[in-house]
Amino acid sequence: MNSDPNLAQSAQQVQETFALGLKQMMGAMAGVGLGTPPGFAPMGLDGLKAAAPPLQIDPAKLLEIQQSYLKDMGTLWNSGLQAGASPAVSTDRRFAAEAWHSNPVAQFAASAYLLNARTLMGLADAVEGDEKTKARVRFAVEQAMAAAAPSNFLALNAEAQKKAIDTQGESIAQGLTNLLHDLKQGHVSMTDESVFEVGKNVATTEGAVVFENEIFQLIEYKPLTAKVYEKPFLLVPPCINKFYILDLQPDNSLIRYAVAQGHRTFVVSWRNPDESMAEKTWDDYIEHAAIKAIEVTQEITGAKTINGLGFCVGGTILATALAVLAARGEKPVTSATFLTSLLEFSDTGILDIFIDEQSVSYREMQMGKGGLLKGQDLASTFSFLRPNDLVWNYVVGNYLKGETPPPFDLLYWNSDSTNLPGPFYAWYLRNTYFENNLAKPGKLTVCGQKVDLRKVDMPAYIYGSREDHIVPVGGAYASTQVLPGKKRFVMGASGHIAGVINPPAKKKRSHWTYDKLPQGKFPATQAEWLKGAKEHPGSWWTDWSDWLQGHAGKQIAAPKTYGSRKFKAIEAAPGRYVKAKA
Repeated sequence: MNSDPNLAQSAQQVQETFALGLKQMMGAMAGVGLGTPPGFAPMGLDGLKAAAPPLQIDPAKLLEIQQSYLKDMGTLWNSGLQAGASPAVSTDRRFAAEAWHSNPVAQFAASAYLLNARTLMGLADAVEGDEKTKARVRFAVEQAMAAAAPSNFLALNAEAQKKAIDTQGESIAQGLTNLLHDLKQGHVSMTDESVFEVGKNVATTEGAVVFENEIFQLIEYKPLTAKVYEKPFLLVPPCINKFYILDLQPDNSLIRYAVAQGHRTFVVSWRNPDESMAEKTWDDYIEHAAIKAIEVTQEITGAKTINGLGFCVGGTILATALAVLAARGEKPVTSATFLTSLLEFSDTGILDIFIDEQSVSYREMQMGKGGLLKGQDLASTFSFLRPNDLVWNYVVGNYLKGETPPPFDLLYWNSDSTNLPGPFYAWYLRNTYFENNLAKPGKLTVCGQKVDLRKVDMPAYIYGSREDHIVPVGGAYASTQVLPGKKRFVMGASGHIAGVINPPAKKKRSHWTYDKLPQGKFPATQAEWLKGAKEHPGSWWTDWSDWLQGHAGKQIAAPKTYGSRKFKAIEAAPGRYVKAKA
């Protein structure tokens, strides 16, 4: 490290300025709700100043960043002062329209912004400290720079200004109308929500609700084949959003696909919690939802064992339920599929920046004994993980340009948020994301039983998405190190949703398998596994279907009616619960 005292003094001054600026950014984010994502205690600027650790940057690295910035800024200024010259054309899609390049002032503003953003990100990357501190600094800078883009302001957005002129102000009037509409509905519109209706053109696979209690409805789907496998199939979706992500349209519905493969299919449809559920706990969701759904599926079908699938948090819930049942000496599930699920929480990706003792304790104090985590708070947090794509893109389009976003079923589902009971959520934060207790044998007591995932020893199909920012593929893979039974791990391309919802007919993306593991043992990490894996074109669904068929038993005549004498059809699928708004 350079020992020049002048350099060290300069470095200290810049570090202090950067740290103060970062705290101000984070304070501003907290003021608009971004600083209060799940598990992250809201705090004012004073709290941030006290809580944020001092930021240190290697003076030599700092000098390199300074010199690079001054050089690039000088080049930018010179190009702006020279007649006929213009800054380099940006490949950033926010500034890709011709209006940005034909307007010298706008082009300079965009170029200066991008230079400042690169420099600030360089400073963030140069911060010395533990990985969580560095990740938090980077995240805060990314959020601040995304919000500060000149494209987000009508006075600086050349494209929006040109549209206003071309439409004689109609785009501005429509933008104000859109803004008032979104303020009334409580969230930024990502799609034309008026086009969609649950049960009419999304979640349309034919079926009936055959059981309900205060936490969930159980849906049974009408067979599409003359014969079905004797072991029924139960899907447990995440309770942090609606189940119909698995049943958006007939051609991309995992539910319909399972039914078409000959599986007698049941799905848990979670109730959207209101104040009457404000005291529900993790134990309630395990005992009275996951375990109850397994029992009712068995009773309706007469099957001794069933096959189960858990998606995202649904996978965590399913694994916990199976561990509780195993502790009771019961093993009603023949095989389990875990899609982008975390059972071992050492690698939680970007969400780790929100979790520490202070934030978890705050949530326990706030709602550990009762209350609701509002669905919109949760949805906003996930949107801000990709701010340019899922927030500011729509702010610019809806309000500055006066555009109506096109209909898109996936984004409609994404906007259909759900609440969570406070005690359930506070328990989940501490015992999974923060303390990783679920993976520690005997550490947790759930429904009166010591939880030990080593007893969840049935065959397991474990899937992770390569670009998943919610459940990192390494985190999904970690389940191979926890579950003791015969396992198959498959990695798909794309992210948390697009990687999972990838029907074979689309012939999109690819997936990876490792069919001949040495001694049948999984390597310690996903990176090691990938070295021996083979890529296959197309969807992973066919691989999974072949695997599931091997655990489904013989084929029997498909039932002619829903439910049973004890559990009669209550209403047509998708049922009332999924239609309730947060």
